[in-house]
Amino acid sequence: MKRFIEYILFSLVCLTASAQTKSQADELYKKEKYEQAAVAYEKILKKEGVAAAVYYNLGNCYYKMDEIPRAVLNYERALLLSPGDEDIRANLVLARSKTIDKTTLASEMFFVTWWRAVVNSMSVQAWTTLAIAAFVLMLVGILLYCFVSTIAVRKVGVYGAFVMLFLVFISNIAAYSQNELIQNRMTAIVMSPAVTVKSSPSVNSTDLFVIHEGTKVEILDNQMNGWREVKFEEGKQGWVPREAIEEI
Repeated sequence: MKRFIEYILFSLVCLTASAQTKSQADELYKKEKYEQAAVAYEKILKKEGVAAAVYYNLGNCYYKMDEIPRAVLNYERALLLSPGDEDIRANLVLARSKTIDKTTLASEMFFVTWWRAVVNSMSVQAWTTLAIAAFVLMLVGILLYCFVSTIAVRKVGVYGAFVMLFLVFISNIAAYSQNELIQNRMTAIVMSPAVTVKSSPSVNSTDLFVIHEGTKVEILDNQMNGWREVKFEEGKQGWVPREAIEEI
């Protein structure tokens, strides 16, 4: 019992310290001390782990400092953790509008686009909560069908149970998809001012084209030492030096 109480007290102290640290960083941002605020937010991330709100605030700091690639990087990280946040999405669009390369998305089947939008509409936690709630309502519907004699109520119960079962299925798949995106991050942002994309992982290989800082890429191959094969949103692909990009 004593150890449990000590653990609770320790947790409260940690939470209080964390809140104070973030509030101090927020205060620096309000005072337009963006460099100091950015350092404070970076320390919070290293000490306490990832958090959408901290990444978002850090992105704002870099945007104010006109460090657009780092702003894009941190907005992308925030959006990955909180895909339904419209403020993050709006700021990301604004930051990307200031990058040099204006990509055109490769065409895809409409249902792929639709499913991607559905999955990205909520976070893993939100999808999980929805799945649990739908499962509970499904059980309620089954109980209504089994133990209520009124025909109308039984119909509501059985049809509602099928709808909730479908929602449980969709929510679990969406939560799994979101979690895979977070755990297996295979996207990155170009951080170098300009990078020549190569046809193979060698400085002597053919130059394909040039990309600029702030561009988002998908990592296709990360096994070559010092090089990454990447694909761009418009479909082109090639090899770039590892240090030219930073993973989201």
